[in-house]
Amino acid sequence: MEGLSTNVSRTLQNRLVLPPDTNHLGTIFGGTVLSYIDEIAAIAAMKHSRRAVVTASIDSVNFLSSAVVGDILTLEAVVISTGRTSMEVFVKVESENLKTSKKTLTTTSILTMVAKDENGVPVPVAGVIPESIEEWKLFNTADMRRQHRLEMRKSKQAGGVIDENSSKG
Repeated sequence: MEGLSTNVSRTLQNRLVLPPDTNHLGTIFGGTVLSYIDEIAAIAAMKHSRRAVVTASIDSVNFLSSAVVGDILTLEAVVISTGRTSMEVFVKVESENLKTSKKTLTTTSILTMVAKDENGVPVPVAGVIPESIEEWKLFNTADMRRQHRLEMRKSKQAGGVIDENSSKG
C-alpha cells in the first residue's frame, strides 16, 4: 500500500468554551477536552483510511494550560504513523482569547485508532508521509511509542504485577 500525505488526514475544528463546559474554577473540564480530542482523532483517521475507526488507546494527554469561558478552542489532528490496521493520531489544542487575540497551547495528545470494515474486522491502512518538521519528528519516534504500547499490553496480560517496593521512597 502506498503512503498518503499527512495533509489527507489533517482536520481542524473550532469550539467555543461555554459555561456548561467549565468547572467551579471557570476552566474547561478535562473530560470535555478529551471528548473533543477523541472525536477529531477519529475524523482524521477516517479521512486517512476511508473506513470507520475505533479508538484503541489514548497514549498520552498533556494538559498544559486551561481555557476559560469565552475562549475559542482550535483543535488540529493529523495521522502521524500507521501500522498494518492502526493509525497514530496527534492532536493539538489551542485556546484563543477573543479580547487579546492571545493563543495558548492547552493540550497535546496521541491516540491510536484502528480501521474496521462493515463487519467490525480490522482492515489494512495506507502508510503516511509526513509534511512538516513536527510531523517528521513524531513519525520517527513512532516505533518507540508502539514498542511501549506492546510492553504495556504484555504487562496487563501477565496480570500487571507491580513490585510493592518500587513505589516506596
